[in-house]
Amino acid sequence: MTSATMTITAEELERMALGEQRVELVRGEVITMAPAGAEHGEIAGFTFGVLFQFVRAHSLGSLYAAETGFVLARNPDTVRAPDVAFVRMERAAQQRGRTGFFEGAPDLAVEVVSPHDTAEEVEAKVLDYLEAGTRMVWIVRPRTRTVTVYRSLREVQVLRPGDTLEGGDVLPGFAVPVGAIFEG
Repeated sequence: MTSATMTITAEELERMALGEQRVELVRGEVITMAPAGAEHGEIAGFTFGVLFQFVRAHSLGSLYAAETGFVLARNPDTVRAPDVAFVRMERAAQQRGRTGFFEGAPDLAVEVVSPHDTAEEVEAKVLDYLEAGTRMVWIVRPRTRTVTVYRSLREVQVLRPGDTLEGGDVLPGFAVPVGAIFEG
C-alpha cells in the first residue's frame, strides 16, 4: 500500500501562516528547517555585506537576504531560499513592484552549511539551483573553512582560507580572501 503525499504550489506556500518557521518547497513538498545558528548567521551576514558593497558600487543588480524565496521550478513547484542571492540588474528590474516570491533563479546563490545539514541536502540544493539556471553557487562550509564554487556539475572548485573567492563573469571584478569570510 502506498500513501499519496499532498503537494502544494508556490502561491499556496505564500499564503500559509508559518510564523517564524523556516521552510522551502521542494517538488511541491514543504520542507522545514531549523533556525540558523550564530556562526551561520555571522558568515551569511558578512558575505551579504561584502557583496552588497560591491554590487552597489558597480550598479550590478540586487542582493537578497536569507529567506527570500526563488521559484526554481513549476509543476511541481520548487521554492528555495538561499542565505544570500544576487540577481543582475535587468532581471531584478523585471521583479520590481511584484509581490510574492522571485520568479526564477538567482544568478548567484550562496548557501552556508549548518551543522545539521546533510551532504544530500546540500547537493540537492546545488542541483536545483543549477538546473533552474543559476550561473554560480557558493557552498560555504564553516567546519572545513572552505568555499565550493559551482558553475556547473563539471566545473567545481574548492577554495581554502589562503585562496581568493572571485565573482567571475557573474560579478566581474569581485574578489575576497576566503579566510575573511570565516573571520568576519
